[in-house]
Amino acid sequence: MTLVDKPAGESPRRSGPIKEDRHFVTALARGLEVLHAFKSGEERLGNHELAERCSLPKSTITRLTYTLTKLGYLHHIAESGRYRLGLMALTLGGTTLSRLDVKEVSNPFLQQLANATDTMVALAIRDDLSMFYIENCRSETAILTLMLGIGSHIPLGTTAAGRGYLAGAPAGARQTLEARLQTIDPVGWPRVEQGIRQAMADLAEFGCVRSFGDWRREINGIAVPVRLGSGLPLMVVNAAAAASSISAETFMDEVRPRLIATVRGIEAQYHAK
Repeated sequence: MTLVDKPAGESPRRSGPIKEDRHFVTALARGLEVLHAFKSGEERLGNHELAERCSLPKSTITRLTYTLTKLGYLHHIAESGRYRLGLMALTLGGTTLSRLDVKEVSNPFLQQLANATDTMVALAIRDDLSMFYIENCRSETAILTLMLGIGSHIPLGTTAAGRGYLAGAPAGARQTLEARLQTIDPVGWPRVEQGIRQAMADLAEFGCVRSFGDWRREINGIAVPVRLGSGLPLMVVNAAAAASSISAETFMDEVRPRLIATVRGIEAQYHAK
């Protein structure tokens, strides 16, 4: 079955002949309709809204969202009772984050920065309370490199990428995430909060955020938020390296201006498409 293009707010309909096809799996088609109802990777929808968009009974939608959440294709937001696309849906090539043009545009810039600075450079998005690498480049000459690749998850509150996201996010979204971080780790929260506040100040003063040994003692990194528009969520480009190979001072003096230029180049190139 092919889900055809349709006006916004409508759900792809099942024709009569398809219903009579003994090979057609109705439950699977309905699950795909639910995923298709999300117009943006950042959109949050409840069962009532999904039932309206998919023209299905709410009881059916409730079973579908439960199953899709268990499988990782949806993520349930307990605070609001709504759902957003989960990591499994996004990595399959969902509505926004897997758009190949983002990776195609960013890859040459990321690789150039990695080669010029002997760092690992990644493009990351937020997945719940972690950051998820959707593109990753390494220096072709660096002796030491970090073993983090596409699909890696790293913490939101202590890494450069996570702090870059939080510092660049709208105040309301940031406060909601901070509250969740505090809830899951109240003991460690004061240190995490201090790092986030410092990241916000650093972004305003230096144009980047820092994490020098805060996540892992042996890793230094800096990051800059990326705003591409076109319905895409906030992303982050981070550069990282073993602390033994690149010092904090070198990151700020030499890598930082190149990282900022890289992000501005990606944004300009993407907007010019």
